[in-house]
Amino acid sequence: MRIGFIAMSGVRACDQELLRLGLTLPGFVERSKTIASLPSLGLLTLAGMTPPRHGVVYRDIEQIEDLSLGDNFDLVAISTFSAQAPEAYRVADVLRAAGAKVVMGGLHVTTLPEEALQHCDAVMVGEGELCWPQILEDAEADNLQPIYRSQPQEFDLRESPMPAYHLLDMDRYNRITVQTTRGCPLRCEFCASSILLTNKYKTKPIDRVLAEVDAICGRWPRPFLEFADDNSFINRRHWKQLLPELAKRRVRWFTETDLSIAEDDELLAMMRASGCAQVLIGLESPIETGLHHLELRSDWKRKRLPSYRDAIQRIQSHGIRVNGCFVLGLDGHTTDIFDRVFDAAVDYELHDVQITLQTPFPGTPLHQRLKAQGRLTHDGQWERCTLFDLNYEPIGMTADELTQGFRDLAVRIYSDDQMAWRRETFAKKYARRTRPIPARLIA
Repeated sequence: MRIGFIAMSGVRACDQELLRLGLTLPGFVERSKTIASLPSLGLLTLAGMTPPRHGVVYRDIEQIEDLSLGDNFDLVAISTFSAQAPEAYRVADVLRAAGAKVVMGGLHVTTLPEEALQHCDAVMVGEGELCWPQILEDAEADNLQPIYRSQPQEFDLRESPMPAYHLLDMDRYNRITVQTTRGCPLRCEFCASSILLTNKYKTKPIDRVLAEVDAICGRWPRPFLEFADDNSFINRRHWKQLLPELAKRRVRWFTETDLSIAEDDELLAMMRASGCAQVLIGLESPIETGLHHLELRSDWKRKRLPSYRDAIQRIQSHGIRVNGCFVLGLDGHTTDIFDRVFDAAVDYELHDVQITLQTPFPGTPLHQRLKAQGRLTHDGQWERCTLFDLNYEPIGMTADELTQGFRDLAVRIYSDDQMAWRRETFAKKYARRTRPIPARLIA
């Protein structure tokens, strides 16, 4: 069979004012552009599992106009986030009309398989690695079933296949993804990440991770890696074995984590020695009321709020930039939250700041709660699940106050003066005066 793997990429936003601002506030879209340029690790993994007797092609597209029908695919796998789902459905419709069988998967499809089935021949619910071999077998026999579920099984990351990095045009990307863990024990109410695919926090063996890094290095000298983890460093012992080996590869890398890494100077030194350039940390709110009941199992971040500033500066003292993320519109927020976030970004001396609107993604506990409370305003309009478009009724302020306050904050926090101040502060206080790396960590 000739098999196409199509990833829906590109930044989405419905708010025309924010789109206009993005043209003049490069810091506002800097991280979004990075995300948009990341290849789909899920599809590359499925491609890597596909037997060599099949011909495989990988494509990133932003909209249906980017689709080429000249490949004459027998089978197509499409992965999409919620914001791109309407466009992905249109792509699937066109491909089916051209004679291809279409399979869809990912977080959105896992949550809404019946919706997706209106536009494709089969859906993968859950972890794709457990579904793909049977899908290939059934497709060859012209016997595709409508739904393939991984649950209740859990995929063992010790069996992780090598992603098909060789399919990528490396010139298109500014970083390449590698997954080292799956899941997150914090279970935040709004999280629409791999916790929707798995009930466990799982770690990939070191030899598998390094094999993937080596495969990337073989195609891209001195690459920049993004570890596609929800929360790296939960298993510190594992990382302290991985990082010295990573240091030998002389790569630079980025990942998402939580503030607890600030408690481990040895880990931070090893991270820097192995090429860590930046970590993204979900701070969510600079005030206590915004953090109340944010996690389903504990008030983990609320308890650490008093230590936010010291923890961030401790991390940055190792020469590792912190991108601090704030979510606007949490139930404990009122109209003073915009000034509080701006002041916190300055006080914490963050190198980078990411602001988003609280977004009830389908399948999340947040979506379920707001739906039960009758507060969803655009339910089913998935194109608004962008992190920048309001799709629920806030409390503590009106929808207009939240929308306009978010726009005004974006102008302030991503102004040329603020961007320059953050970078100059890091360069003067942290980059030039970082703690020395112990010789044993770079030997």
